[in-house]
Amino acid sequence: MKYLIVPLILTLASCSNPADSTVDAKVAEPTEPAISKNGITYVFTKESTIGFIGSKVTGSREGGFKIFTGSFDLKDGEPQSGEFTIDMNSTWSDDERLTKHLKAVDFFDVDNYAETKFVATNFSKGNESKYELSGNLTLRGITKNITFPTQVTHNDNSVTLKAEFDINRQDFGISYPGKADDLIRDEVIIKLNLVAQAQ
Repeated sequence: MKYLIVPLILTLASCSNPADSTVDAKVAEPTEPAISKNGITYVFTKESTIGFIGSKVTGSREGGFKIFTGSFDLKDGEPQSGEFTIDMNSTWSDDERLTKHLKAVDFFDVDNYAETKFVATNFSKGNESKYELSGNLTLRGITKNITFPTQVTHNDNSVTLKAEFDINRQDFGISYPGKADDLIRDEVIIKLNLVAQAQ
């Protein structure tokens, strides 16, 4: 019996969806960007990272973006506005062939959509340093307003925003299914660790 149980456990583990452990971003139509009112601008440093985890039936892959720029505006310690722009040609993953495929027309189509942009539309404060951040995400030429939980911490010289959530790639026109016996899941985890210093 144990010879049957072990393969079964391994199969179930390989089929698990990593996005089951993250919050689904709420999706709506684009809204007006947030406006800073005499806030202090904090510009991203090289310590910032934007990553993602995608998965299919047989497992998951990690990746991210090497080149992006952005900033936040804070007033009296509260975030007011923010944005970032990603150079999609800087896409990387843990597999060289996958990286090439991600840049192609099946996924990011970087020849036609060289940039992805996020512009904050609202910071809704929760407990302590927790916020619900809403913003217009433009990916592959499609703009949607997404809302997800974040943690914002700051001192006099720097601000850090951290978040981990998932989006549905179909919302942004990325519909490549993968192989019939190894389908790609729609949920993609986004991991933000954005560190910014006062300008």
